[in-house]
Amino acid sequence: MRPMAQIAMVMNLDKCIGCHTCSVTCKQAWTNRQGMEYVWFNNVETRPGQGYPRRYEDQEHWQGGWDLNRRGALKLKAGGRFKKLAGIFSNPKLPEIKDYYEPWTYDYKNLTDAPLGDDYPVAQPVSQLDGKPMKIEWSSNWDDNLAGAPAHGDLDPMVERTRRKAADKVRFEFEQTFMFYLPRICEHCLNPSCVASCPSGAMYKRAEDGIVLVDQDRCRGWRMCVTGCPYKKVYFNHRTGKAEKCTLCYPRLEVGLPTVCSETCVGRLRYLGVVLYDADKVTAAASVPDEHDLYAAQLGVFLDPEDPGVRRACDEAGIPYDWMEAARRSPVHALISKYRVALPLHPEYRTMPMVWYIPPLSPVVDALTETGHDGEDARNLFGAIDTLRIPLEYLAELFTAGDVAPVRASLEKLAAMRSHMRAINLGEKPDPSVVAAVGMRPDEIEEMYRLLAIAKYEDRYVIPTAAVGDARRLEESALPDECSLDHDGGPGMGGEGPFGQDSGGRTHLPLVSVENFHALRHRQTSDKEGDT
Repeated sequence: MRPMAQIAMVMNLDKCIGCHTCSVTCKQAWTNRQGMEYVWFNNVETRPGQGYPRRYEDQEHWQGGWDLNRRGALKLKAGGRFKKLAGIFSNPKLPEIKDYYEPWTYDYKNLTDAPLGDDYPVAQPVSQLDGKPMKIEWSSNWDDNLAGAPAHGDLDPMVERTRRKAADKVRFEFEQTFMFYLPRICEHCLNPSCVASCPSGAMYKRAEDGIVLVDQDRCRGWRMCVTGCPYKKVYFNHRTGKAEKCTLCYPRLEVGLPTVCSETCVGRLRYLGVVLYDADKVTAAASVPDEHDLYAAQLGVFLDPEDPGVRRACDEAGIPYDWMEAARRSPVHALISKYRVALPLHPEYRTMPMVWYIPPLSPVVDALTETGHDGEDARNLFGAIDTLRIPLEYLAELFTAGDVAPVRASLEKLAAMRSHMRAINLGEKPDPSVVAAVGMRPDEIEEMYRLLAIAKYEDRYVIPTAAVGDARRLEESALPDECSLDHDGGPGMGGEGPFGQDSGGRTHLPLVSVENFHALRHRQTSDKEGDT
């Protein structure tokens, strides 16, 4: 056993309202600069839809992720080392700007400077890439709310695969259509194909928390990582000539704060926490022959933080005590391994993704209510899951490589939770057979309800800080007395300095400290206005 810790995320798709707040705040924090105009580290897709970039899920075309060779060993779908070296100066398996979209702004100056006249001036769209007038034809959320579904819906790769298995399941007549929102970020995989694809070794997975990053100094702009990522969440900055991707907001995580997308999520649908896993099992789990077994294989990689043997192994591996405690309280571990209602996105890519999703149940409740039946009654819900307006086959293509059974099991648990909790809230006696039918106990159902429905900030984000036991020493190392610039007569001896009282004196701590970040977290999570 070789235990390691990973910061992972779960998103509850029942709560996503498609407001794109997460996308906008991520854009402002990370990609609001030249060369990254078309880049969205976080985007919210309407499903069914082509996604961003268009048809990124068609790996027969893009050749992202892993495949098995004839000996049953993992190989990159885009080819091994020799194939990459042969085409290192020409990598055709890349989305073009038309697959993303050409970013634009508007010629507002034409509005403000137009002379008086009888005609009405307009703000013509102008490309942010070359500054020339352009025609808007596509965008990162062009499929939003099924816009153009009759014309473009058939191009969704998951619709194509679902129709091959169940021809009448997905239609685009208005009265029969369905939709839900799917927020996407980098999956920070356990077996990342982008890291394996990088010829210069610039992409790496951090050992302490599993976050996948790009070393900007080592990146040579080969763009093999863009091809290798099946989720197409690695982007090329055409201004700097470097690859960039979601960093899981690691500067925030290191001080115990959640990612920007999680912090600003209107629906409170995101959960962050620590998952322990056995690194020695990752390759074997990603190599199982049958794609339907990949979900169960990845579950087998995760370790139980309550197991004394696991805790001893973690201690011997140098995993800090506060990380093990965070793993015990992790909402992500509970939703993935304990309750088993969260599912991975496209496990068939064999990258072992670590951003998981709880499939949406709300549409079946709404559909039942429209027919005049009680939409919260367990007997109605269980019977309607197989005829859900969102076809189980479509959800299975997204989350379980086409295996319907885990999706149905997850939805049945969510349905049982709704029925059980409604009886309690109405003062009725819950039917014990409802909970027993999904293999759970009443106390487990109620714990899951508290986590999914009414969890507070501290319950949704259980994030251990980096080097918490070493924070004081790290902060004291920045004291002016130990700074070589502050010796007698040195440049730091000039009093308060030109930029305020902390910019040049000997008697003050630096402005930014670990305590500042924790004070910020306390203000953000306080129940009282004005708390500090």
